[in-house]
Amino acid sequence: MGEGKRPLKQLVNMRLNKFLSNSGVASRRKCEEIILDGKVCVNGKPVTELGTIINEKKDKITVEGKVVKLPSSFVYIKLNKPKGYACTAHDERGRKTIFDLVKCEERLFSIGRLDYDTEGLIILTNDGDFANQVGHPKYQIEKEYRVTVEGEVKEGELAVMRKGVVVDGERMPSARVEWLSFENGFTKLSVVIDEGQNRQVRRMFEACGKTIKLLKRVRIGGVKLGGLSRGEYRDLTEQELNNLVRNK
Repeated sequence: MGEGKRPLKQLVNMRLNKFLSNSGVASRRKCEEIILDGKVCVNGKPVTELGTIINEKKDKITVEGKVVKLPSSFVYIKLNKPKGYACTAHDERGRKTIFDLVKCEERLFSIGRLDYDTEGLIILTNDGDFANQVGHPKYQIEKEYRVTVEGEVKEGELAVMRKGVVVDGERMPSARVEWLSFENGFTKLSVVIDEGQNRQVRRMFEACGKTIKLLKRVRIGGVKLGGLSRGEYRDLTEQELNNLVRNK
């Protein structure tokens, strides 16, 4: 078996949310929401109990009427997401999604998301446990961005972002912000966060009155974007997988 793939552990009886996440439906936390919303049936009967144990050999599991099965192996892919793509399997507004770019027989989901207008590194998998280890805020895996903003950013503004910008009366998590250059009316910076609140980087700069021209994620934990062109993807190497797990 090549890099970027690992065999599944043979577990006949497992919790329903684990079965769903391991089947590539979504991350473990998202699968819990799907169960609570009554979208999952076991042998034709709706189930909303998170602790439900199923037998993957005998029970028929459906999500919104579609049969769900475990994949033959786990897949781990890194993608350079371009601007103009949504990080959902099906976009309600009919926009292009990252899954239009990736050709894979297994059903994949993204670990976290990038905004429609944000580009850069995103990881796709069908391994719910791995997604939880990498994506859950409690593990505080660093995410590094390159940010280009209009105008000059002063040291005092950087200090505010490093301490934690106050948005709607609530202080956001602190960030490591490094000034890189100022050229042709634009400032380039490096921003590192480890909690990843929704749209955290954009909200930081908006709160400081700055307009973002380009926002690009270049690193997640020990995995860098590398030489991937926009829209390109490849399997994670064994070393990259190990780096992510070690950094959790």
